[in-house]
Amino acid sequence: MRMKWTFLGLIISIIAVLAGCEPVMVMDPKGPQAETISNVIWISIATMALVVVVVFGMLAYIVIKYRASKQSADYEPPHIEGNPVVEAIIVGIPVLIIIFLSIITVKSTYEVEATPKGYEGQKPLVVYASSSDWKWHFSYPEENIETVNYLYIPTDRPLEFRLYSYGPITSFWIPQLGGQKYAMSDMVTTLHLAASVPGEYMGRNANFSGKGFAENIFHVEAMPESEFDKWVEEVKATADTLTEERFEELLVPGHLGQLTFNKTHLEFSPAPEGEHGGHQHGSSNSDDKAKKDESTDVDGGSDMEHQH
Repeated sequence: MRMKWTFLGLIISIIAVLAGCEPVMVMDPKGPQAETISNVIWISIATMALVVVVVFGMLAYIVIKYRASKQSADYEPPHIEGNPVVEAIIVGIPVLIIIFLSIITVKSTYEVEATPKGYEGQKPLVVYASSSDWKWHFSYPEENIETVNYLYIPTDRPLEFRLYSYGPITSFWIPQLGGQKYAMSDMVTTLHLAASVPGEYMGRNANFSGKGFAENIFHVEAMPESEFDKWVEEVKATADTLTEERFEELLVPGHLGQLTFNKTHLEFSPAPEGEHGGHQHGSSNSDDKAKKDESTDVDGGSDMEHQH
């Protein structure tokens, strides 16, 4: 009796805890890319649940049907050769499940890497999203504005994020809009997203990048394009101009609030793509040090030549 009430209390506690949980963000998609990912997760869960139910059902059936009975001490079960039908089932079904999940995974991967469905003919809003310890810089090259730790985007328009880092490898992730993608210092990776529903969303760095990683988050707000255009004009009229000196200050490791600037850092610190690809990103102090080391090597080589 005590065991029964203990088990019942445990079930009630679990239900009470789960009832107070917020919906998992990846299961609450607000864009076509996120919806594709959510559908794949649900299909995977359903497939695995079906396997678990069938396996445990068979286990219960076998345990009950073939439970120990009062056989004589010298009883020997009959020798049975392998059954081709059973072997085909136990091997074939897992193979079919793997093929099924593989097809869905490959198909969905190509979908989320491409322009979102329904937006193929529209011009995307290009945003350069760069990370530094421990903050996010969002540059809008066409609008010529920049924000730190917050991102405004229009709804019903494709978004093209070009990702890179001024520090260690990070991962750009807005769970309700799409999957995560890495940002690195020597190359630009591209992520296609779209927001179909206005609202406020959470974005973060999903890759551990040091002691400030836990607070390496950013705010995302999706709004109709008319409101987005008004915000851009307001920023151009009221925000301070982003200078190279100010940008160097922003790259210093630490946490910051939300900042807004007129102009972008792309003019004096371009993204590692095209002719600027493949070089190390960092502050001007690092560049100055590199130049100083180079000049020292040259001078050292000249001194050695004089000695000879």
